[in-house]
Formats: sequence, structure tokens, C-alpha cells
Amino acid sequence: MAVSVDEAVSTGPAPDHTPAARRLGGRGRSGLEVALLIVLAVVMLFPVLWMIETSIKDNRDVYAIPAKFFGFNVTMDHFRDVFVAPGGGRSALSVAFLNSVVVAGVSTLLATVLGVPAAWAYSRFSVRAKKDQLFFILSTRFMPPVVVVVPIFLMYRQVGLIDSKIGLILIYAAFNVPFTIWMMKGFVDEVPAEYEDAAMLDGYTRLQAFWRYTLPLLVPGIAATAVFALIFSWNEFVFAIFLTSSDDVRTAPPAIAGLIGGTTTDWGLVAAASVVFALPVLVFAYLVRKHLVAGVTLGAVRR
Repeated sequence: MAVSVDEAVSTGPAPDHTPAARRLGGRGRSGLEVALLIVLAVVMLFPVLWMIETSIKDNRDVYAIPAKFFGFNVTMDHFRDVFVAPGGGRSALSVAFLNSVVVAGVSTLLATVLGVPAAWAYSRFSVRAKKDQLFFILSTRFMPPVVVVVPIFLMYRQVGLIDSKIGLILIYAAFNVPFTIWMMKGFVDEVPAEYEDAAMLDGYTRLQAFWRYTLPLLVPGIAATAVFALIFSWNEFVFAIFLTSSDDVRTAPPAIAGLIGGTTTDWGLVAAASVVFALPVLVFAYLVRKHLVAGVTLGAVRR
């Protein structure tokens, strides 16, 4: 019996021979994973949501028992108290926030300016005992700040840098430069050195070739490194509380911590100050989000 080509080769969809139990099991497993992820997200975001809620509650609802998740009176008085003193004028918290912006911003910029050329030099040139030098640079980040704060305090007292913004900027930059060098060296390694060689054949100096051709390709890596360096400088607490003593120099972390204690604690003010403190880093990360994603994924696929 003859069989036509159309009958031999079916043009319809291929039948699904997967057992029904396996298909149901796959969908069930996906549903379980989604449920677990939702639970994990709720657990992780609940403190943040509770902080935001507390910042917009009036004091009566903040201390209500049982706690009010819904149906509370919304007020912005706590955010006003963050920036305005009770008798008028600037509050101590607003001065602390401005100090954090100056100290964290300048220290991050200084660490980037020093770390990027150093990383480029370690990547491009043959240096004696390069691995040992890189390990020594990284070893400065092994110890937590609390271990070295006392010797640094004694040195700062001798040179007159106690209770000064420049003192905090220098120590934050010193801790961020090793991190910047190690981060940026990996990014520089991913940029072919042939670009600079071709530029030097055209008459550029090595520094000009780095500035015109290599540096623009490092912008994503610089953005990613700057975000992490900024987070360290912005959140740092130990040096800020040991090396400063006046409200004119103190940064936001010790200023917010100083709100907790005594006979009573204004938790609404603490929550509002925490919300304001978290916003600048989030805004900066959002502004450089494209470079940040490109930077953290640079080198994920090897050539």
C-alpha cells in the first residue's frame, strides 16, 4: 500500500509524550518556589516597611499596643523634625546628613582618582613582586575598623586631625583605595591592551591612550566600584564615633544612634532619620544603574 509524503510527514504539532505526573510535578515545584520567594521577600522587606510606617505615624500610634499596621494617622512631623530644630533653624541631624554627604562623596572621589590609575598600572606593567604587593594592598582590608581605631586615634591626636572632616575623608579614602584597586584591576584586565598600543602607534603617549581609549571603557566598572566605596563611607560608624566629638563634624550614623537612649526614645524621629539617611545611596545607585549592571557583569563571559 502506497503512502504519500503528506501522510508520512505530519505537519501538525508533535504530541506531548511527557507523563502527566511529571508535568504536574514541574508546575507544582514552580509554584512552591514562587511561594517561598514571596515569603522570603516579605521577611526581608518587613523591617523596611515597618520603618517607613513608623516614620509617618504620630507618636500615639507609634507606641500603640497592639501595634497598628493599618488605620493610623499619617503625619510628616517627624521628617520636619529631622531638618528643623525645635526652636527653629537647622537641626543637628541636618548638619550630620550634610557632613555625611561631604565626607562620603569626597572620600569616594579621592579613592577613585587614586585607585583607578593604580589598578591600570598593575594591570599593564610588569612590577617586581606584583602578586605580593597586591596581596599586601588587600590585606589592609582584612582587619575590621574597630581593631585599628585606637592606633589611628592616637596618630590623629598627634597630627591634630581629631574631630575634623578631613580626618574622616582621609581614613575612609585609605580604606577604600585597596578595594578600588582590586575591583578596578579586574575591569582593566578585560580591556585589551592592543587599544593602547594602536593609539601609541598613532602618536599618543601612554597616558593619553589611557585617557582617550581605555578610561571610557572603564566607566561601568568605575560606577560599580564607586557605589560600593560610597556605601562603605556612608554607613561607616566606628571611625565616625571615635574620631569626632562635635555636632559640627559628626556624620549621620553616630547622630542617629545618639537618638536612642535615655528615658524615652522618639522612634518616629529615629525612623524618619533612617529613611532620609537611606535615600541618597539609593538615588545614586539608581542614577548609575545602567553602568552598575554593566560593571558587575563585566568579565562574566571570558573571551
